[in-house]
Amino acid sequence: MNKLLVITVLVALFALSAESFRLPRQAQEEAGTLSKITDTVKSYYDTAVNTASEYLESIKGLKLEEKAKDLYTDTSSAVSTYFGIMQDQIYHIFYP
Repeated sequence: MNKLLVITVLVALFALSAESFRLPRQAQEEAGTLSKITDTVKSYYDTAVNTASEYLESIKGLKLEEKAKDLYTDTSSAVSTYFGIMQDQIYHIFYP
């Protein structure tokens, strides 16, 4: 009797578990105008983001940041040298 009760409970549990694995059917709905517009906008947005990412990757490959830093360093050192010379000249004009 106990074995029959255990088997009955196990079969009931398996039956309930098997029902939970069923997936509900989804009704095929025609896409409305708003969903078509939304899908189109999303696809354009995704394309734009991908294109921008590709451009950024190509720019990083050119190492433009390092070149810009080097240009800034060279320019600032040259400007500071000429500014120092001009400052000395102005000082000597006012205080001979």
